[in-house]
Amino acid sequence: MRALLLRETTGPDGLRIGDQPEPLASDGMVLIDVHTAGVGFVDLLVTRGEYQIAPPLPFVPGIEVAGTVRSAPAGSPLQEGDRVAATTAFGGFAEVAAAPAFTTFAIPDSMPFDVAGGFVVNHQTAHLALVRRGRIAAGETVLVHGGAGGVGTAAIQLAKAAGAGLVIAVASGDRKRDLAVAAGADHAIDPSEDWVARVRELTNRRGIDLVVDPVGGERLAQSVRCMAPEARLLVIGFASGTIPAIDANRLLLRNVDVIGVNYGGFLLSNQAFPAQAHADLMRWWDDGALRPPAGECFDLADGARALEDFAARRVTGKPVLRVR
Repeated sequence: MRALLLRETTGPDGLRIGDQPEPLASDGMVLIDVHTAGVGFVDLLVTRGEYQIAPPLPFVPGIEVAGTVRSAPAGSPLQEGDRVAATTAFGGFAEVAAAPAFTTFAIPDSMPFDVAGGFVVNHQTAHLALVRRGRIAAGETVLVHGGAGGVGTAAIQLAKAAGAGLVIAVASGDRKRDLAVAAGADHAIDPSEDWVARVRELTNRRGIDLVVDPVGGERLAQSVRCMAPEARLLVIGFASGTIPAIDANRLLLRNVDVIGVNYGGFLLSNQAFPAQAHADLMRWWDDGALRPPAGECFDLADGARALEDFAARRVTGKPVLRVR
């Protein structure tokens, strides 16, 4: 089969198109004829050799796919030909991928593969963050950093679907702020301005109930300054490249929580969660509440360019690779 292989951990330029044996059917795994594969931050770290899991080179990266079922294990509700989206333990940048049955989900005909290929990781991460870890309540205010990215747009739409009141996005540049508003944010702020003061103004100085932060760095440290009493700060990632320190006295003074959100790690201890989250996500999809902004589509052979654009923050939403 045709696949995009990582031959050296020099970044995206270490990727090359080549031939690879198809994965074999095994217990608990679904074989998928891949139509699209999502491109995200994990993939970028993998190409740089900076991810915590590093299979021997060469190997096929890619942890998220959409396509049709080739085969499913006994007892699975999935059948050959079903349209699905899934997360994988690598191997997604290829014509055929194997995914655990518990992270493979049927998708409706109304969800295009270009959307489905980048749907699961971002939206299940946003669900874990806002619903389970963040305990979002109707009417609460939500601040979303990286508001034009894949996790950011998912969090904006999911917050609204879950009943949030005011949703404020932080995103750089007019194009990205416009995208965040199109995704459902009530306001979009440029991080180069005094966004803390602007958040206070928009919330009548009360502050934010839930902060969604996949960016880290100074953005996370400053967020504590505009949080409401008993607010929750959801630490999802460090796209800025900097893991910040937080002044613990600020947490004490305002009675706020800092909550870790690790989707991949959570699956190791709770394999029931993905199906529960997917049921909510599909209900909101059917209601029209979840409509991810279209991300850029690249051919599989252009996977290195897709990751370079991702690293340079030239993309919005969730980029995907078209395999078929």
